[in-house]
Amino acid sequence: MHVVWCPKYRRPVLGGQVAVRHGEKPGHPRFKGVGHFDTVIFPKDGDGCRWDSTPHDPQTRVRLQGVGHIRVHQHRPVRGRVKTVAVKREGHRWYVVLSCDEVPAEPLPATGQVLGIDLGVTHFLTTSTGEHIANPRFLQEAAEELAEAQRHLATFPKRTKQRTKAHRAAARKVAKIHAKIRRQRLDHAHKTALTLVRNHDAIAHEQLNTAGMTRTPKPKPDPEQPGVFLPNQRAAKAGLNRSILDAGWGVFLAILAGKAESAGRTVVAVDPRNTSRTCPSCGHASKENRATQAKFQCTTCGFAANADHVGALNVLDRAGLALCNVAEPPTQEARAFTRGRSHHRAHRRPAATLF
Repeated sequence: MHVVWCPKYRRPVLGGQVAVRHGEKPGHPRFKGVGHFDTVIFPKDGDGCRWDSTPHDPQTRVRLQGVGHIRVHQHRPVRGRVKTVAVKREGHRWYVVLSCDEVPAEPLPATGQVLGIDLGVTHFLTTSTGEHIANPRFLQEAAEELAEAQRHLATFPKRTKQRTKAHRAAARKVAKIHAKIRRQRLDHAHKTALTLVRNHDAIAHEQLNTAGMTRTPKPKPDPEQPGVFLPNQRAAKAGLNRSILDAGWGVFLAILAGKAESAGRTVVAVDPRNTSRTCPSCGHASKENRATQAKFQCTTCGFAANADHVGALNVLDRAGLALCNVAEPPTQEARAFTRGRSHHRAHRRPAATLF
């Protein structure tokens, strides 16, 4: 059997099954060591595993084929029908992750409130009511400790047949810091999303392409000097990418959508183009309206406000058609911001995606 490396899928494939395009030569298959895989997924409960294998016993257990019954510290009741069971390892800790189907919804009472949010780096999010939620910056807070642990790990050889005890301890310390940052980010996202879902019937946000926003800029070759490249602001873009990924927008929006669906709320994703450059008073959209990163001032009517607040108001306005049937009309203050622009902006209002 001939195995080749597929550059498109970045994995080894059987020769002849996937053609190597663009004249690229296949490389060598990637070696996967003992620490490469940390998760085992059983696609069906009862096929190689059994959740709550001892229902007669108050202590919850999971049965794994070839291992037996394992005691589980269950932190919350399981709702619905268990569909898949995954066993995950994080350092010295082991977790059982369940995905359930037919989970009953728990709708919350109506509040009659709608909200638009604008995600950012300076503030984690800004609401259409003008409230700012601070960005915790968990990665930045742990940067010094993480850098010290990574420097210590870099003193050991990268490629070795068997790691020493000190080498394994250094690797575990780096992984432990990353795991703590990930748990802090998840905790903040869960608490923030829960507050929004409890207090509002509908929430509108920008449909952000985080992967595209954090893409590395392409090199700019110098046409006059072959082999020489012009500055492309790669260092500055790297810092912005780090801040965006540290904020965890994608994780937060996924959690928000899940909690809203469970609570019977509505989440609307709108087109993010020019949300912070469009005047909420007259509808004029221009790059010059964004005086600074935090200040918005319309060059036509002179309206001035916080740029993130303006973005949240425009997000709420673009989602207005989808939110008409789920909540009461906006407040008098919000109507004052949007008065007089519905007629000349209706033909170019972006469509909203309703989840």
